[in-house]
Amino acid sequence: MKVALAPEYLAFVRQLRREQTDAEKLLWYSLRNRQLFGLKFRRQYPVGPYILDFYCYEHRLCIELDGGQHYESTGIQYDEQRQAFLTSHSIHTQRFSNRDVLQHLEGVLLQIAEAVKPLTPTLSRRERE
Repeated sequence: MKVALAPEYLAFVRQLRREQTDAEKLLWYSLRNRQLFGLKFRRQYPVGPYILDFYCYEHRLCIELDGGQHYESTGIQYDEQRQAFLTSHSIHTQRFSNRDVLQHLEGVLLQIAEAVKPLTPTLSRRERE
């Protein structure tokens, strides 16, 4: 059963989707439409009190892109709390810096692929027919 999101929370999620960083845009173009092993990724996906940059529900895989604020003490502390929450919900997280995505996209995609490699890719409905 899905829980309805508060209207202001949903509006914030939509705003994040509209105002993506350059790194988010670049990675999203490589993940969307099941381009990576047929995996379905969602962007700016709400889980509890957090909004995940990219999330593959099928494999419980979260991809987070970190800007400079994540390397400051308050950002580090927030990320630790967030990580504890996600881990308690059996969600595996891979973190990349924005710079990694912008300068080494292929390497980032290879690392994501390695995280799902032992898992069988899922075909879309169209591919199964």
